[in-house]
Parts: sequence; C-alpha cells; structure tokens
Amino acid sequence: MALDLYRIDDRLIHGQVVVGWGQPLDLGFIVLVDDEVASSDWEQELYRMGVPPDMDVYFDAVDSAAEKLSRYQDDDRRGLLLTGDIATMTRLVDAADGAISSVNVGGIHHRPGRTQRLRYVFLTPSEEAELRALADKGLEVSAQDVPSAKPVPLEEMLAGNGS
Repeated sequence: MALDLYRIDDRLIHGQVVVGWGQPLDLGFIVLVDDEVASSDWEQELYRMGVPPDMDVYFDAVDSAAEKLSRYQDDDRRGLLLTGDIATMTRLVDAADGAISSVNVGGIHHRPGRTQRLRYVFLTPSEEAELRALADKGLEVSAQDVPSAKPVPLEEMLAGNGS
C-alpha cells in the first residue's frame, strides 16, 4: 500500500510533516483531506509552498478522497494522507468502507475545553469518544509525533501515558 500513514494533525502541512515524516518515509506525495482547503485555491497555494518541488500534494474533500483512495493506495510512490481533525478522519474512514486500517494522531493542540493527554495531544470528551469509535471499528489508533518516537496506543494516550 502506497499510503503509509493516515495522520490527524491540526496544523496540516508544516515542517514536522514534510521534513519529520517526509524524509524518513521517502514520501512522494501528500493527500490533504479538508473540505474547505479543497475549495480554496489560495489556501492550496500556501500549503504547496511548504512542500519540496519533488513531492506532490493533492487536495481533496472527504467524498472525493474516498473515491480516489484506491488510486492513492496503488501509487508506486509512498504517501501520507492528512486531515486536520478527528471528525474529518472519521468521515473519511466511514466513506472508505474498510480501506483504512490505522490512524496516527500526530498533533491536536490546546483549545478551550480540551484536556492534555500527551505533550502534543489535547482532546475534548467528544474527541476521545470519536477516537474510541474508530478503534471500535477495528482501526489501530495511536499517537506519534515523529517517526523516531514510540507509538502510543489509544488507551495509553487517553490515560495521559506516553511521551
């Protein structure tokens, strides 16, 4: 499978994704799944500026990403699929009908109503329930900010155990 990582990161495309994950995984492309960004040329251009010229970036709304998922998975290059929040990833998982088996929580930052679970993960009770619902669907859900860090399984993350 060419899509090596399905990641939730509220900063979307930034240095940690491009350099921290892109270089070790030797990524050839990133799929950014966000309904608003998919319909905004200027936002797409901003995100493209943060990506090296030899790495492709595809922008999709949830429905179009689900339709194209097998094409992305069959790509000869390695890729990363990225959403900015748990709700978007959940919608994609539901639309993909079993094609996604794992989700990486990479960065959900502080906002009012969120509780810190890891140094880089803050969650509301409803977001915790959404992650548990993904796991209940059979997905492996773990947190990992960078490839060199040990993945933190869902229950350890929710208990606030891990890095």
